[in-house]
Amino acid sequence: MTSGGNGVVWITGAGSGIGRALALRYLRAGAVVVGTARRGETLESLRAEAGRDGGRWHAMPADLTDLEATRAAVARIEAEIGPIRLAVLNAGTHIPTPGRSFQAGAVRQLLDANVMTVANALDAVLPVMLKRASGTVAINASLAGYRGLPLAAGYGASKAALINMAEALKLDLAPSGIDVRLISPGFVKTPLTDRNTFPMPFLMPVEVAVERLWTALERGSSFEIVFPRRFAWLMKLLQLLPYPLYFALVRRITRG
Repeated sequence: MTSGGNGVVWITGAGSGIGRALALRYLRAGAVVVGTARRGETLESLRAEAGRDGGRWHAMPADLTDLEATRAAVARIEAEIGPIRLAVLNAGTHIPTPGRSFQAGAVRQLLDANVMTVANALDAVLPVMLKRASGTVAINASLAGYRGLPLAAGYGASKAALINMAEALKLDLAPSGIDVRLISPGFVKTPLTDRNTFPMPFLMPVEVAVERLWTALERGSSFEIVFPRRFAWLMKLLQLLPYPLYFALVRRITRG
């Protein structure tokens, strides 16, 4: 895959954070980029931020929790801008879900924002990619989906669902010419993580994270893209621990 190749890069959740920084990186690389988010003004402001590269930027606001709106957005991209060669499904949010004040509504909101936006985007974009027998879909999950963490019963569950979804789709779609990639970030400095009041180990500047992500998407071949690597290896180690050791270690780390 090359940035200057034929086709469009479609990034959801492009209004801020990783999505916005990734859109700017692809524009610098010469790609035609379409960004989708709910608020059109956040997307339009990216054009000015992109400077001379802004001519290849296309804002496509849509509510991705609405399946028909998502299908319509993809149809417009394909008809008016070009075929989608890479879809980075990045839309999502974070809401703390502490056990002592657990609310089903918060979990529903997280599942809608983090899982159903991806499912709706897949519903819309996979048929056109399958028709062409080519394309790449990158699903942005989180290292928080590896195992349960304090205050993240809803968020972690939504990200675990995305990890499982990406793994299943990789198996299903590989024979069809569709490349499925999984993005598993740790803590990256964005407006979303700026809300956190707890220590964030190995916090990574968004520009550094996005450079690694762009390089992996364009030049790498591994299924999972992880960053920061040290935090990723720590979380992978936690996956291997039996429950008594896991719970004791996480309580100590988080002072829970």
